[in-house]
Amino acid sequence: MAKMRAMQVPRPNGPFELVEREIPEPGAGTVRVKVEACGVCHSDVFAKEGLFPGIQYPRVPGHEVAGVIDTIGPGVESWKVGQRVGIGWHGGYCFYCNPCRHGDFINCSKMKICGLSYDGGYADYMIAPVTALALIPDGISPVEAAPLMCAGITTFNALRNSGARPGDLVAILGIGGLGHLAVQFAVKMGFKTYAIARGKEKEALAKKLGAHHYIDTQSQKIADELQQMGGAKVVLSTITNSKATQEAMPGLSINGKLLIVGAAPEPLEVPPMLLIRGKRAISGWASGSSIDSEETMSFCSQTGVRSMNEVFPLERAAEAYDLMMSGKARFRAVLTTGN
Repeated sequence: MAKMRAMQVPRPNGPFELVEREIPEPGAGTVRVKVEACGVCHSDVFAKEGLFPGIQYPRVPGHEVAGVIDTIGPGVESWKVGQRVGIGWHGGYCFYCNPCRHGDFINCSKMKICGLSYDGGYADYMIAPVTALALIPDGISPVEAAPLMCAGITTFNALRNSGARPGDLVAILGIGGLGHLAVQFAVKMGFKTYAIARGKEKEALAKKLGAHHYIDTQSQKIADELQQMGGAKVVLSTITNSKATQEAMPGLSINGKLLIVGAAPEPLEVPPMLLIRGKRAISGWASGSSIDSEETMSFCSQTGVRSMNEVFPLERAAEAYDLMMSGKARFRAVLTTGN
């Protein structure tokens, strides 16, 4: 039988292994995708280190997948061989649990996660449920599309559901892998966009991304700078540092919202009066369903928002993962298969 390459993790905390496997066949309700590119996301740590319950090993990580439908499984309708598709963190849902019955598919009680519940995109081919598929529009390459399936959808979906309106002041905390996309989205949505990061040298990047103002946390106080402009309607925190996130909270306007998409390990300390006196709020946001991914990519196609990536061939997945985990990767690492 025909063979393919896959970069698997043999056990929790095990090393990446480049192995040869038989190309899988799709079952009912699934398709086979010829993978062209797969982003390397910090959440891949769940598969690499065994931090998610129920993972079966060996496991192929990867939930920022871009490719082409190669084969259709039994009972699949409305999808065709040759269609360009992406698969993200949201890897399928059941339709039957209460969240699904309310249309809240991202909180499906039986939700599947690509690269955790089943093998993901660190491979030449993968099998995906049709509920996980998002069409990739023309004009967006596989390398550009892959990071939009997690980093992109998370920041786009959070901002468009934040309650902010065009003209409102929106601050993006951090301009790394998620933040550099969030700044672009905020600008294109018509928000008065402040980019916040550490170091004067990042100001040029912030302005290149379209930010109207830049706050350097080394020399400026976030809250003071935001309050001088009346406060931020939304502060979107893309970082994993609770202390830095806390410093931005007093910069919220009345009825302002701190929206968190970066999962910091330490607790967030919140002065109750800050929330009570200004009717301020703190909320979290987690990616979205496959149609949200599709709408994210459509928005990018129409407005020119693009991810900034460093590209690696599949066989260098361990190097790309280590670079991402080191914190030295400037933006997104993306694996390519050559398919």
